[in-house]
Parts: sequence; structure tokens; C-alpha cells
Amino acid sequence: MTLTADQTHRKNRRRAVVSSSVGTAIEWYDFFLYGVAAATVFPQKFFPSSDPFTATMLSFATFFVGFAARPVGAAIFGHFGDRVGRKKLLVFTMIVMGASTMGVGLVPSYEIIGIWGGVLLTIGRILQGLAIGGQWSGSVLMAAEWTDPKARGFTTSFTQLGAPAGMVLANGVLALMTVFTTDQSFLDWGWRIPFLASVALVIAGFYIRAGVKETPVFEELKKTGAVVKMPVLEVLRSNGRDVAVTALLRTSQQTCFYMFTTYIITYATTVLGLGRGMVLNFVMIQALISCFTIPLFGHLSDIYGRRTITAIGCAIMIVFPFVYFGMLDSKSLPLVFIAIAVALPLQDLQYGPQAAFIAESFPPALRYSGSSLGYQLASITAGGPSPIIAAFLLRDYGTSTAIAVYVSLCSVISLICVFLMPHSTDSHGHGRG
Repeated sequence: MTLTADQTHRKNRRRAVVSSSVGTAIEWYDFFLYGVAAATVFPQKFFPSSDPFTATMLSFATFFVGFAARPVGAAIFGHFGDRVGRKKLLVFTMIVMGASTMGVGLVPSYEIIGIWGGVLLTIGRILQGLAIGGQWSGSVLMAAEWTDPKARGFTTSFTQLGAPAGMVLANGVLALMTVFTTDQSFLDWGWRIPFLASVALVIAGFYIRAGVKETPVFEELKKTGAVVKMPVLEVLRSNGRDVAVTALLRTSQQTCFYMFTTYIITYATTVLGLGRGMVLNFVMIQALISCFTIPLFGHLSDIYGRRTITAIGCAIMIVFPFVYFGMLDSKSLPLVFIAIAVALPLQDLQYGPQAAFIAESFPPALRYSGSSLGYQLASITAGGPSPIIAAFLLRDYGTSTAIAVYVSLCSVISLICVFLMPHSTDSHGHGRG
């Protein structure tokens, strides 16, 4: 049976959205796996000669270098994404991510090669950061540029959904390993299995992404000769302000995200005295809820506007951190659970519409470079440092209120930037508020 042009387009659109969400989930699984291990395993296995605080700082420092590498990956892959197309870059970033994650799982511990274990972890994390830095925009644009602009907030939210889905996979597999291993065997070898298992996910993701066609928007750019030779330089020259505002827009969302998913593991186990397995389960539950709230808020942004939904999310996060840490510090298990369970879904008011909000703010010929640079620069200004800053604030001030103030101020910055973002455009350049 021969498909009509409209049926073919719908089929390609579905495949693009599915490949974006599934592929992104796999890559975030790899990225989050390292984050969880950095909070629970690496201080003991790779920095055992340091005191607990220093070991945690060193572990989070290797975690941070992945964020520092993300803007570099954004620049490299952004250039080629605007030059040779969205699809090819998606496949390549997945291969890099899978190989580096497996490499981390094979790094010998401190007892075997000393500090070189930490060095190899850092190299693996840098490669992860480069891959993540390039894949986000490709995934978003693959979905966005195949989609009706009226539904773009909803469809691109499935790319965002890859983050909590990847977190569920990462935390779930690690939690499963804690069930089937003793604490000592988990530290000795159990944590490595989820890293090595990523090869199976990468093969599946490669198969899915290989069947996706290039977006109509990029094909039109090639046909009309509108492909820019040096897109990164051009976007910084002509849209540099938009890149900076995009990065600052993400300050609240990035800080909150890693506070609620990474630092909480350290805080709940060391300050609250909760078991690691229980905390991982709580974090996994909030991520599962987030898988539903992300597309919900993406859809609402199609109805009420990206700016409106994002502004509401920023305003909530100015106040919520004080409630969050107040509930945690009560040490009442039901309140701790509620605090963790609702934190990430509330953050999704910013995260759900974010992909469309950012992608629509750049012209098609510079969209990969511009959206990627703006999105990933926040990794070194907000996401990466946030667990480290939180740890220092708690040590120096002795109260979680200091952390709440920090998160609240980040949200004020983002709320201001919501109204500084340019009026977004669809793939054909039509205005959209």
C-alpha cells in the first residue's frame, strides 16, 4: 500500500519524536549514572585517602567537568549540526556517550592505580559532557522541525522527558544492584554493571535513530543555499544577546534540577541519615511523576504561551526551596517523601516548555548552534556548580536556609530573563509570543 504525502509526513514526524525521546533517555541514563555514582560510590572508591567532605568535593568536581565540557560540545556539534544536518550528529553523539560510559565502568579503583583512577574518571566525564552538549539541540530540532508549530511545545517536551526517564533507568538499575549485592560488593563491583550495560541501550538507540530522516527545515536550507559556513561565529555575532539570555533563563531550572536529583542524595544520606536505597527510590518516584508533568506543561505552553508557563515556574521556585528544606529538615519520613516527590514536577513548569521556548528563539540557519550554546552554557554557570555550592553553604553556615536562599536568587534571575527572551519564531519565521 502506497502512503500519501501527508501520511508519509506524519510517519516521519512520529519517528522523529520517538527517536528524540528514546535516544535522549538513553544518553541521559549514561549521564545520570555518573551523577548518582559520584554521590554514592566514587568518594570511597577513588578518593579514599581524603576526609569525607574533601572526598565528596573531589567526586563532585569530576562530576562538574562534564558540565564544563558541555558548552564545548555545543560549539563543536552545533557547528556541524547547522552545516551537515541534525540527524548525523545525533547518531555520532550517541556512540561517543556509550563508549565513554562503558569506559567509566572499567576504570580501576584507587587501590589498584591510585589517583590515576580519578584522572580516568575525569576523561570519561569530559567525553560524556561533549556528547550531551551536542545531542540536546539535535534531538529538540529533530522533533521541532518535523512538527506543527501549534503543537511544538508538546512534541519537543518528549525530548525533555528523556532526562527523568534516563534518571529512572539510572537510579532503578543502581537500586536493583543494591538489592542483589551487599554494601561491600556493590562498592567493589556492583556499581560497574549499570555502566557496562549501557552498550545494549546504545545499540537500541542507534537502531532507532538510524531510521530517522533529516528535517524538512534543514533540507530547505540546503536547497536554497542558506546554510551558513561558520554558524557558531555568526550566531555569537548576530544573536549573542539571545545566547546569553538563554543561558541565564536556565539558571533556576538547572540549579533546581541538580539540587533535587543529585545533591539531595548526599544531603538525605549524610544530614538526614536516611538509607541510600530509600533515597534512590524517592528520587526515582519523583522522576516517574516528572515523565507525566513535562508533556503536560509543554502542552500548556502551546495553549497559554511559553513565557507564561515558564514565568509561573520561576515564581514558584523563588518560594519553594524554603518549603522544601523545611520539610526535609523535619526528618519526618512522610514529609521528606512529599518534598522529594513534588520538587522535580514543580521544576517542570520551566523544563517542559523550555525546548520549544529556546529553539524558537533562533533563526533556522543558526538554530542548532544558538540553542545548543545557550542551553549548555548554563551547565557551567548553574547546573554543574550547584551541588558543590550547596555543600559549601551547608558547611559554612550550618543551615539549609543558606541553600534555599541560593536557589531562590537563581530563580529571580531566571524570572527576569523570561521577559528578556526574544519573541520566538516557528521554522518558517512567523512570529510567536
